[in-house]
Amino acid sequence: MSGSKPVPKGVRIADRNPLIAELAKVLPKDRKFTVHHLSTTPTATDHLCYPPAFKPRASGDAATQSKERRPSKPLKTYCEKHFLTVSIGAGKEDTFSDRQILVLGLEIYIYTTSFSTIIFVSKADSTGYLNLLTLPKGTPSPIREVTTCFVAFLIANRRRPTKQLVVNLFARAQSQYLFPGSVKNNGKHVLDDRGLVKWWCRVLNTMFESDDYSEIRKPWDGIHGYLVIPGLDDYETRAFLPRTGLAPANWTLGDPLAIMSPYTKDPATFGRHIHLRSLIPTYPDDPKARFVEELEESTPQKAKLLRGWTTPRTLDQFWEMMAFRQECSSGRLTGFIWVVFEPQVMPKPTSITVSSAAVIPTPNHSLNEPPTNALGALRPSQQKAASLMAPATPSSSLAVRLKRKSKKINKKLTGPILTRKPRFKTHHRVQFPKLVETPYYSWPENGRGQVVLNDNDYKRAVELLLHLEFGTLEQAIASTARWTKDVNMGKNWALEIIGQRATASAPTTYTNGSTANDLSTMVRRKRAVSEHVPDGTTSSTPPVNTLSGGLVRKKAKLDNSNTVDTSADNPDQNSCSVAESKPKVNVLGGMLIRKKPKTS
Repeated sequence: MSGSKPVPKGVRIADRNPLIAELAKVLPKDRKFTVHHLSTTPTATDHLCYPPAFKPRASGDAATQSKERRPSKPLKTYCEKHFLTVSIGAGKEDTFSDRQILVLGLEIYIYTTSFSTIIFVSKADSTGYLNLLTLPKGTPSPIREVTTCFVAFLIANRRRPTKQLVVNLFARAQSQYLFPGSVKNNGKHVLDDRGLVKWWCRVLNTMFESDDYSEIRKPWDGIHGYLVIPGLDDYETRAFLPRTGLAPANWTLGDPLAIMSPYTKDPATFGRHIHLRSLIPTYPDDPKARFVEELEESTPQKAKLLRGWTTPRTLDQFWEMMAFRQECSSGRLTGFIWVVFEPQVMPKPTSITVSSAAVIPTPNHSLNEPPTNALGALRPSQQKAASLMAPATPSSSLAVRLKRKSKKINKKLTGPILTRKPRFKTHHRVQFPKLVETPYYSWPENGRGQVVLNDNDYKRAVELLLHLEFGTLEQAIASTARWTKDVNMGKNWALEIIGQRATASAPTTYTNGSTANDLSTMVRRKRAVSEHVPDGTTSSTPPVNTLSGGLVRKKAKLDNSNTVDTSADNPDQNSCSVAESKPKVNVLGGMLIRKKPKTS
């Protein structure tokens, strides 16, 4: 366009990435952050649950057919992986420094089927260098805010109108997950098992009660959280839930595995009783996945199809046995958390609309019937397809055979040999799926990463991060620069963000209107000993009661020789006090004394 002006050098163009706008709302105001978002295309993967057995409906003897059960076809499953990192500048605060240092990493897998979408939080880790920002006291943790915002961002962009969506994770404390050597940094705050489970419950509970995520809750019919900690009863597990007014109604101490399973929705095909092996999904590096694999290996194939596992037989027994596993015993805790988003029920079309659409007459029969000279009226591509479908004559088949034989003859190469120049890989070759919306997945452009890789390149990028070092500040800066350059072949793929959230000093307000009680103004300090009350003012502390001399009773002396009669000096003294000053000596009689018998 003639009216467009060139952008001056050094001026940043406002990025229209929706992730930047969402993260800027929750990050501290006027603070600069750099985000790298990496994702993959939806790739076919292994099924999460083992398919149940079913009875074939083929004709045959009914007696033999009732005992014969065959495994059903597993659900077609796709997986989309996301990796998000947040870094800050190690230099001055007023500019985006080239010396970037990673402070947070999140890895999330999105599993989709024709029935539901599961957002599985695989790993989350920090380096501990966030203290370089020197945030004021009372500022919400950027790590917690970014984690909640990114999960909510994926929920909004991967929602399918009629499909169930589940956020699932297991909280197991470790010193480091994604950043090797970061445990050596004294600024890293490593949570224990109990603290990590509580932290994740608070992160996910924000989507229930915070006003910032009210738009996320609107399209859903219901949102509910579930928590299971093997080895703890309900009374002990309840202490891990957030202490808010709506938490008891939003959370359940149990698992939603029966609700999540697609096999329980079709009792006509799979029966009313689904075996336990078909209800438990398995994820990478999942504690319960290793237990499920052991149960599968120890049970014969025919027994699994007929009766399932020998033990456990119910979900309660499964979690009870999980308490004795290595990940959940010996003083360690592992919390399994789910948040289920139920879709709104879509109204079914009426039968009148369907019947009226079925009897619409066709104005011209020529639209449905091809012309007599079909090959002449069709386009070249349609003529080729029609000729292939037509029955081949003997002459045409002979010509095709001769043509194939002529192609197999290798020609003799002559002339000079020209060397081929080497080709360097300058970009990733990713094959995008042909369809964005299918019954098995939804892949809109808004939810994709800044760099989209295939599954092999994604694994290589994550493995590179796991072989770097983040023990010291200089090592972390060098590792950050190497990882960001190698992932995208040296090209810049950073998303720069300036925070917009002001630090609020007011108490946090939730949807139910309750506020946190501030008791700081009701605490009364104790007056110091050195403080005195000036003249003319009244003290709030009560005065000390001093007894007069007449109310004090002195202890009488037993030695009468040294006693001096002072009644003459004190004429006003009561006479009873003089009498009491001479106590009487109790003398025991002879009958009350028992002598010790003499031993001969």
